[in-house]
Amino acid sequence: MEMQKLYLLVPMAPLVGAMIAGLFCRVIPRWVAHTATIAGVGIAFIASVIIFQDVLAGHTYNGAVYTWLTSGDYKFEVGFLIDTLTTTMMLVVTFVSLMVHIYTIGYMQEDPGYNRFFSYISLFTFSMLMLVMSNNFMQLFFGWEAVGLVSYLLIGFWYTRPTAIFANMKAFLVNRVGDFGFILGIGLVLAHFGSLDYKTVFEKAPELAATTINIWGAADWSLMSVTCICLFIGAMGKSAQVPLHVWLPDSMEGPTPISALIHAATMVTAGIFMVARMSPLFELSTTALSFIIIIGAITALFMGFLGIIQNDIKRVVAYSTLSQLGYMTVALGASAYSVAIFHLMTHAFFKALLFLGAGSVIIGMHHDQDIRNMGGLRKYMPITWITSLIGSLALIGTPFMSGFYSKDSIIEAVALSHIPGAGFAHFAVLAGVFVTAFYSFRMYFLVFHGEERFGKVDDAHHHEHHGDHDDEETSHDHHHGLAPGQKPHETPWVVTLPLVLLAIPSVVIGFIAIGPMVFGDYFKGVIFIDHHAHPAMEHLSEHFHGAVAMGVHSLTSLPFILALSGVVVSWFFYMKRPDIPAAIQRRFSAVHTLLENKYYFDKFNEVVFAGGARLLGKVLWRGGDVAIIDGLIVNGSAKVVGWISSITRLFQTGYVYHYAFTMIIGVFVLMTLWINRA
Repeated sequence: MEMQKLYLLVPMAPLVGAMIAGLFCRVIPRWVAHTATIAGVGIAFIASVIIFQDVLAGHTYNGAVYTWLTSGDYKFEVGFLIDTLTTTMMLVVTFVSLMVHIYTIGYMQEDPGYNRFFSYISLFTFSMLMLVMSNNFMQLFFGWEAVGLVSYLLIGFWYTRPTAIFANMKAFLVNRVGDFGFILGIGLVLAHFGSLDYKTVFEKAPELAATTINIWGAADWSLMSVTCICLFIGAMGKSAQVPLHVWLPDSMEGPTPISALIHAATMVTAGIFMVARMSPLFELSTTALSFIIIIGAITALFMGFLGIIQNDIKRVVAYSTLSQLGYMTVALGASAYSVAIFHLMTHAFFKALLFLGAGSVIIGMHHDQDIRNMGGLRKYMPITWITSLIGSLALIGTPFMSGFYSKDSIIEAVALSHIPGAGFAHFAVLAGVFVTAFYSFRMYFLVFHGEERFGKVDDAHHHEHHGDHDDEETSHDHHHGLAPGQKPHETPWVVTLPLVLLAIPSVVIGFIAIGPMVFGDYFKGVIFIDHHAHPAMEHLSEHFHGAVAMGVHSLTSLPFILALSGVVVSWFFYMKRPDIPAAIQRRFSAVHTLLENKYYFDKFNEVVFAGGARLLGKVLWRGGDVAIIDGLIVNGSAKVVGWISSITRLFQTGYVYHYAFTMIIGVFVLMTLWINRA
């Protein structure tokens, strides 16, 4: 019973903090807002640690907290499922969120929306915890939509910026597309399984593995494949997989702390978590797994290419997130669910670190985000420099760093998978290693090394590149970038402390966790793999001889060589011969244009979907509104009334005998009708 109270405390503490900061945001002083929310998230983190230890001791829990709605035979409940997968997610969410909360004190210091911001990030933490702790599809969907809502509020946090409003609308709409698929999947589950409770659904799944359904026509579709693909479409929206990835780069319009919290560590991993949680369903459909691995592979490779040409420090990191989410998706498709969750965890730490490091640079540069105006920041911002280096090394998979263990495991698992599409995926994740190393270190070198390119009296150049950022003076941009002669400075401790605390797991967590999480019994009974049909994980564990051996062995492996060459090439291009990238850009201008336009996904969406919707609206307005409703119904009925009244006007003369005549005629007509009826 004690533990159940603790389970409830985890999501409720941030919710209370959010309510204090949000409902009274106009009246309370700033210190109350940040103290309340940080306390809430801190309590949630401590409770998560206690629950984690309890689960390791073997106490799992699955039960309803209360019944929200009963409709016929169906019960819609709010309940918790506490097992190793849940606790892993809870620890990641609460820890990263706590770091982001502390960091925000420094980052949003001059922003008038300070209290509002804290209430949003706390509300986000609550929503995410409800999502990962749920034991049924209804609560999962509640959390799923709630994180989408808060994401919308946060991306458009600076609501005076037209770009921010456009971006949050885009995020909202693209997520609706994914969520439509998601709710269709949940609907299929409810219709065929008769329950929304995970346990019941998973137990019934094998019986329904061979069931087919007719969607249209005479074609028989496998129920499992359709359900799994619908659920995965939900994951494609949240976890930003091609073609529903377009919202994530634009979401960088929001303040940096949420880029770290939402678009690196927690919300975007909801889709990955959900597929891993549904492993008993996905294992029954090779079609769905094949679809997943191919989508993931496309995302992992092609989104990495886009990172190479970005000049906005946050957008480089955003494309790297897209690419890493592609890796996780590939792992799911190869049935290596535990590896996907492992990568989700390591990535949450080092990517949050990279985003917060980028934010620290942005503060030091007085809100200039263009990496072409930076350089040599190493000696001005030592803590930011060293932590960003650690984050970058973890990201590219340097042996013994956290990212290495998870990324290499994904590459190995895909190599051993026999699912259709695995060959392409293996190529994509390998090529992705080089690309990742290249753009990560391109950013790193341009920001922290080389000549200092800031504070020059070169305003024309400056405004030309910042046209898109400063159409609208935001609340806390006094001036964009450093004034001539001004130097960047290290940020206050509330900013650097979270950086240091995130850098530690970015170094060690992979080494500690790979044994139990990927090859041990950590996820036993939580993640199901049909080893007969998908043997990749079994083969992989035969090759594993401990974390140290894996690190040493990798020094001669292809991924390591690719990562190293990516760093070397990027060093050569950007430190030694910056004329080469410029020449390549001129030579291959067509490719560059394609990348500049992000493969024309946005153009396509704007023309086809947005344009199509507007066209449809115009047709309905012209044809429906103007012609039928206004023309026929509204004006038509007015014409009929006018016509009738013009006739009755003939009888309205004002002479009593005309009225008497009308009355007699009326009585006569009524009598005639009455007699005829009788």
